[in-house]
Parts: sequence; C-alpha cells; structure tokens
Amino acid sequence: MRGLAWAVTAVLCWVPLFSVAKRTLLHLDAFALGTVRYAVGVALFVVLLAGVEGRGALRYQGRLAAASLFGLIGITGFNLFVWLGLGFTRPEHASVIIALQTPLTAVAVWLTRGQRPTRFTLGCVAVAIAGVLLVVTKGHPRAALADIVAGRGLLGDILVFLGALAWTTYTLGAARFPGWSPLRYTVLTCVPGFVGLVVANALAVALGFSRLPRLEDLYGVRWQIVYFSLCTVVLGVLAFNAATRRLGPLNTMLMLNLVPVGVFAIEAALGRRFSPAELSGAGLVIGALVANNVYLRATKTVR
Repeated sequence: MRGLAWAVTAVLCWVPLFSVAKRTLLHLDAFALGTVRYAVGVALFVVLLAGVEGRGALRYQGRLAAASLFGLIGITGFNLFVWLGLGFTRPEHASVIIALQTPLTAVAVWLTRGQRPTRFTLGCVAVAIAGVLLVVTKGHPRAALADIVAGRGLLGDILVFLGALAWTTYTLGAARFPGWSPLRYTVLTCVPGFVGLVVANALAVALGFSRLPRLEDLYGVRWQIVYFSLCTVVLGVLAFNAATRRLGPLNTMLMLNLVPVGVFAIEAALGRRFSPAELSGAGLVIGALVANNVYLRATKTVR
C-alpha cells in the first residue's frame, strides 16, 4: 500500500506538468523555464541528500566527468528539447511522446547491451510508435510529411521526442554508478545539469534568442514555479524512486501510463476537442505499454 501511495503521488505530481508548462511559456521562454524549474529544486535536493546520506554523499569521488555528461544529457537536454518543443506542439501530444520512454529504453538496452527484447515486446514497441504517429499526424501522415518538407509542422513533436531520447539515456546512465543510491545519482547529476541550463540560458540571451525574465514575469507565475520545483522536480522524483523500490519498476511504470490519460482529461476540461485519430493513437500507445507491462510481469512470475 505504501508503494501504491508513492506511485499515485508521482502520477499526481506529473499529470499537470505539460498543461501547466504550456501556459507558463506565455510568460517565461523555454530557456528561463528550465533554469527556474531547477534553481529551487536542485537546492532542495542538495539539502535533502546531505540530510539523508551525509555530507560525504555530495562528493563525486572521481566521477565528476561522467556525472556531468549524463546530467547535461538528461537534465539540460531534456529540459531544453521538451520546453522548446512544447512551444510548437500541444501538451497531450508531448505526454504521449514522452510515454515512449519505456519502449525506447528496451530498444536502447538491445542496441547497447545486446539484450534483445522478446517478440511480444518488440510488437508492443511497434504499436506504440504507430500510435504516436497517429496522434501527431492526426491521422493524415501525407499532409504531415508535406508540412515537414515545406518546413512546417511536427517541429515541436520532434523536439519533444529528442527530449525523450535524452531522458532515456540519462535513465540508463544510472547503471554506471552502482555504488550510488538513486537519490545521490539524481542530485549529483542535477547539479551539472542545472549549470548547463544556466549556460544555455546565458548564451541564448547573448545571441538574442531569449531574454532575462523580469521580476513581474516571475511573480506572475510564482505558483507555477512552486509547483515545478517542489512537485515535479523533488516530490515527483522521490515518489517515483520510492514506488520503484517497493513495487518494482514494472508495476511503477504501469502506474505512470496514467500520465497521458490525465493530460488528455485536463485538456478536455479546458475545452480542447480531440480528433478520433488522436484518441485512437493515444489508446494504442497506452494499450501497448500496459500489455507489455502485464506480459513482462507474467514472464517474470513464471521464471
């Protein structure tokens, strides 16, 4: 029950993320959003790690370069790609694309470690990808392809997909730090990742692609900043790790499949109307992920 409670907490923390971020981008651009989101979150994480594992856990012990690499890929890359992409796409589309992280992880493990997924899992991966394509093209792939050739459309979806790839790489990187707890890996990669966000923000301002947010801009989205920092960065990650420890990764990921469902529900409540292709595609993605999860659980039980 505790594991289930933690999983529900993670879902509740992350369901509103894309809808809230989409509206926040009207006041803070993608560079500022990523920087502000982690400014408070990283500070809280450092205090938490020192309190739970002691100050010695804040030392990199010769792993600074490796931790920085995965922090730049996962924290910096994810935030820049996803928030830039969200400016060109819809929250529900972003949530469905991010849901591909589970099958992307299976494929990445196959390519990097030679652990070939079962045929059933590969079939689910194919169905999930088809579902995502159905959502982002709204059932008109030829028109979407023509837009891409003409330099229009799908740019946001592609950027979000790159963000999903970045987070998949970051997740797999945890295996390279066997002596570190999940909390320590998270904190010691978030620090260089946050530095990367600050540098990217400074470069964007210097080159004229961004501007520093004014105090009234920050004040206008103060509650969104509190939500991003406390719920999505700190509480969401801690809840996910706690749920994984008690329920296992399969059951936890099954619960997280509720996130795109929640995003669709939020957008519908805000007046968004979905095409049959979007709803069918989302159903295919979620159905494929659930089916693969149930299959893996059954296989694990038999073994």
